[in-house]
Amino acid sequence: MQRNKELHQFLLTKAEQLTEDWYASLDKSGTGVYASTDPEVIRELKSQNFEFHQHLCKIFIMEKSAFFDEFDDWVQEIGRDPEHLNTPTHLIMKEFQRVREQYMNFIEEYSKTTEDLVSQKSLDIWKYAIIEAVDVVMTRVVEEKSKHLNARIEEQQQTINELSSPLIDLPDGKALLPLVGDIDSDRATAIFENTLEGCTTKRVDHLFIDLSGVYLVDTRVAQQIFQLITGLKLIGVTATLSGIRPEIAQTAVQLGIDFGEIRITSNLAQAISSEATLTRD
Repeated sequence: MQRNKELHQFLLTKAEQLTEDWYASLDKSGTGVYASTDPEVIRELKSQNFEFHQHLCKIFIMEKSAFFDEFDDWVQEIGRDPEHLNTPTHLIMKEFQRVREQYMNFIEEYSKTTEDLVSQKSLDIWKYAIIEAVDVVMTRVVEEKSKHLNARIEEQQQTINELSSPLIDLPDGKALLPLVGDIDSDRATAIFENTLEGCTTKRVDHLFIDLSGVYLVDTRVAQQIFQLITGLKLIGVTATLSGIRPEIAQTAVQLGIDFGEIRITSNLAQAISSEATLTRD
């Protein structure tokens, strides 16, 4: 059995020493939280490590599932901690492995100081319990960190997509959508959704879409761009396309897109000028 109240108490009394020994032997030449010279960051790092030891030694007095459940708050704290998010994952894993080795040494020390004779089988069970616990907690921290980073990347990508499809107000219910750079499927979808919503919110009745800064699209993206014209028409917005490059025109023709009802000009200046002329007439 891995349960052993005396071993738990022994390790608990060693928690502070474990933290100080660990930090003293830490390789501080790398990057991230372990290399920080900020006193507050160092204090928080030691506090997190000390709390880890307080949790870990409970593996010898708690039922396994309850033990890991109790660890969840600590795991989420570390996985979302800004300092650890900016620390390479392989360095975090390395420190978990070093801590695990600390426990192997202290278990050996306990076996030599206890009055009871400790069998090799008991030593193996205790060591395996620590190895399993550290590995599970390490995996959960890495997973939490990865999940949080992915969520942050998605938020940043959404912001980039929104900024990359700006709807610029013009007088008299008109607006301009200048598109620049390569457009992939995700960005094309964002452009479609943001533009329709923006035109509705701003009460736009005529939108100039300038494609002169777009050099490369695939067939699916080209189709989505022209579907935007249909979507705009459905909400009562007239669209004028300008600056279509030959590559995009070829893709559109291959797709069989009908330009019959779409206003097209060679450049943006001509589009605005033509609209102004129509308005005066």
